[in-house]
Amino acid sequence: MAWTFTDDPNTFHAAVAGLLAGDPERNTVLISVLANLRRLGPLAFGSEAPVLGWWAPDSSTAKAAVMHTPPHPILVTDLPVDSAGQLATALAARGHALSAINGAESDALALAAAWARLTGQDYDIYQRQRLHRLGALARQDPPPPGVARIATAGDGDVAHAFFAAFAEETGQPIPGEQVVADRVAGGQLVLWEVAGEVMSMAGVNAAAAGGATAANGPRNQGEWAGSVARVGPVYTPPGARSRGFGGAVTAAATQLAIDRGAASVILFTDLANPVSNALYRRLGYVPVEDRVVVRLTSGGASASAAGRSAAGDAEALLRLCDNPTVAPFDVPLRW
Repeated sequence: MAWTFTDDPNTFHAAVAGLLAGDPERNTVLISVLANLRRLGPLAFGSEAPVLGWWAPDSSTAKAAVMHTPPHPILVTDLPVDSAGQLATALAARGHALSAINGAESDALALAAAWARLTGQDYDIYQRQRLHRLGALARQDPPPPGVARIATAGDGDVAHAFFAAFAEETGQPIPGEQVVADRVAGGQLVLWEVAGEVMSMAGVNAAAAGGATAANGPRNQGEWAGSVARVGPVYTPPGARSRGFGGAVTAAATQLAIDRGAASVILFTDLANPVSNALYRRLGYVPVEDRVVVRLTSGGASASAAGRSAAGDAEALLRLCDNPTVAPFDVPLRW
């Protein structure tokens, strides 16, 4: 069996750093989650130990990788021929359970089909995503009232409240205080503020596949040099929506990544939402790749309900990690 598994993030990093670095944009979520696991510990995203695996058929360098931090969807890189079937067999032999798969469509479906053959579970595509890369940041007038600033330690309560509200709206478990505090400490949250009141929040992070999360160093220009930065999540409370704040803070987070020297800036959108896709085109983002979330169910009424719950968790995680909340973009960047 060519798949090797561990629950130790540092062992996993040593095995897959080169693979992930070979395509840092498409592997962005794996890279950033791994950086967090290495820094915050293996239970950073849930109460169960992660399942971290790599495929090395010739016993040399890794050719594919997988990451599962329950209860979130399993993340997969490209899965070369035969690796998906071997992965399903290896996971089943470990007694592992799957509820959702996140990856490029061909790879996610290959794993789902192999898993279905072994377990009898049904599967379908629950969500289609699109990865975008920034071309040139566009600025439009007039701006909304307010100004963008980087969150500081004094904004911890606001950051926790916004993350909690976002998680509640999407049906996702509220992230731990350690995770939110880490993003604040790393200068990874941008706030749009009007007369001292925070109207919207955008996350932005950059991680190097071969090292630690770039955002954890001093917040200086050039500190993200050579990294891929990802914008998300973006959250605007209901009472402040449809006023341009979401677009403004997204632009501000994008500009912050540029100022810190990121080699590229990316984000994900839900293809079922034409507003968000139009928004990011106007902001200057261009499509790179489409991805899917595949949900796995056992069939029958009760299993279907469980499948909907699992798929809801999958969608919520994706929104929490990557998908900015949509608001009309009609404003330029202001700091």
